[in-house]
Amino acid sequence: MNCKLCRSKALPYFTGRFGEYHECTGCRAVFLSPENHLNAAEEKTRYETHNNDVEDPGYQSFVRPIVDLVLSTIPNTAKGLDYGCGIGPVISHILGKEGYSIDLYDPIFNNNKSVFTKRYDYIVCCEVFEHFKHPAREFAKLQQMLLPRGKIIGMTLLLGDKEDFETWGYKEDPTHIFFYRQSTIAFIEKQLGFSSSSVADRLVVFEGS
Repeated sequence: MNCKLCRSKALPYFTGRFGEYHECTGCRAVFLSPENHLNAAEEKTRYETHNNDVEDPGYQSFVRPIVDLVLSTIPNTAKGLDYGCGIGPVISHILGKEGYSIDLYDPIFNNNKSVFTKRYDYIVCCEVFEHFKHPAREFAKLQQMLLPRGKIIGMTLLLGDKEDFETWGYKEDPTHIFFYRQSTIAFIEKQLGFSSSSVADRLVVFEGS
């Protein structure tokens, strides 16, 4: 099996309740075998179990790292996109109160394909990267939608080199199918020609050239 991101050979890594996981020998991503992915209806049902109330304090607190980074580094006149916004687009809801205007896209709940004809100063992806079935295609798409020096601001939990995958809770969501390491982020930066990337806890940022 080849990695869906860098196309290097991937080797068996772990067998769990959702199926077979492989580890890439190149970028070192770990991913669930495609034959074990949920179908579209199953995915939608799973996402609908999430707390999607944009006024919920816990939900707002969870997305705060992205919100605070946007507020501190990006003017409210900039063009933004919430990619993978889900049912409750809490980031755009909070930023909207600060004068920001952000387009919304979600393949299941807000399939607004007009966003693909535009370019943005920043794209936020909160808990989205780990759902990518075709990460190489998705990151290339996001990169092409950025204006010069634009940013992709994402949030996902990286897999540490010393992490015990068997007990790692982040994999216990069947829609979490692709996991990144520091080396995976570095590969994306180099492969797509971003000028820089950074990781701080769950926050992952790519800056365009």
